[in-house]
Order: sequence, then structure tokens, then C-alpha cells
Amino acid sequence: MSRQMVVFAVIGVVNTGTYYAPYLLFLTRFPYLVAHILATAISMTGSFFLNARFTYRTRPTLRKFLLFPLTNAANFVVTTVGVYVLVDLLHFGSRYAPLLASLAAIPVTFVVSRRIMLPKVEPAEIA
Repeated sequence: MSRQMVVFAVIGVVNTGTYYAPYLLFLTRFPYLVAHILATAISMTGSFFLNARFTYRTRPTLRKFLLFPLTNAANFVVTTVGVYVLVDLLHFGSRYAPLLASLAAIPVTFVVSRRIMLPKVEPAEIA
């Protein structure tokens, strides 16, 4: 599992870039929350295929693809709340708030994605 965590983290860095570039682009035309939602939607598909291939070494199936947004839902909730708190309550800049908020989402996203991508893994095997 330690290999999976390392690969997951590397893919997370790549995915952050595939999220952040569109976020900055959309930020020029939309409010920050709309930019965040659109960028999240774009990065979700790439994240699924990279994690299926490299993190979990499992065949991407339609079922997994349809369930994968649950990982992003967990990530989305944590990052969206984080972005809101950082920008509106703590007055951080909207350009950098998503990067800080995404740090809190990493462990939550890993646990949820592992359950979806490797559904037959027993709890004892995770530890």
C-alpha cells in the first residue's frame, strides 16, 4: 500500500496542475466558485484513468468510472468548504486558496478511491 500512496500522491500533483491551469483560466471569466467547479469537472476524468492505471493497476471499467465521482465528491466537498473558508472568512487570495484547501482533501480522497478501485480489498489488508 505504501507504493500506492506514493503513486497516488504523484498523480495528485499532476492532477492539481490539470485542475489549477483551467481554474486560473476560468477565474478570468467567472467567480471563483464557478471556476473551481468547472476545473474540478475537467480534472476528474484524467484522475480516474491515471489512478486506475498507475496507482491501483486495475482495469478501468464503466462501473468504476461511474463510481469514481464519489472520490471527487469527497474531494470537492473538502476543497470547496476549504476554498470558501480561506477566501470569504480568512481573506486569502482566491488564486492560491484551492492549493491550500486541496491538502486537506488528500487523505479523504485516497481512502474513498481505494474503496472504489479495489472493492474486494478486505479491511485487514488496508492496514
